[in-house]
Amino acid sequence: MRRVIWFADRLHARVRGVPALSWFAWCVRVLLALAFLPSGLTKVLGMPFTRLDPETSDVGRLFAALQHDFGALYPFVGACQLAAAVLLLVPRTTLVGALVHLPITAGIVVITTSVGFRGTWLIADLMLLGVIYLLCWDWHRVRALVDPDLAAPVRVVPSG
Repeated sequence: MRRVIWFADRLHARVRGVPALSWFAWCVRVLLALAFLPSGLTKVLGMPFTRLDPETSDVGRLFAALQHDFGALYPFVGACQLAAAVLLLVPRTTLVGALVHLPITAGIVVITTSVGFRGTWLIADLMLLGVIYLLCWDWHRVRALVDPDLAAPVRVVPSG
């Protein structure tokens, strides 16, 4: 395990030194946040997520059931999406935002793959890849979650 961590540390250090990848991480953060803002707000406000007719569409039936038959789950998911979006936009909370985003996006991938959404599965998969990229980008913070003994040493700057 230590060799894997050592390899990840070296790879992370090299990747973080590439300015274009830093810019790409920023773009991914913004795009993932923009993806969750309207959908989260729609759910929090209790509005229908799709215009598909629940009588004629499996997808429409799924979202109608989620909205009307599962109590507070629909607005709760929306609130989590909004929280993830806001957290991704604040540099200090990007890791927390990615960690909140991950299970929601993974659930979306499972739903879009299993229900048969046309085209949406690709967007969901790309969103999941984006979240994974952000977690890899913040490896220096994630490694402390993997094993607290492996946390990056804190630099102490003497005052005075």
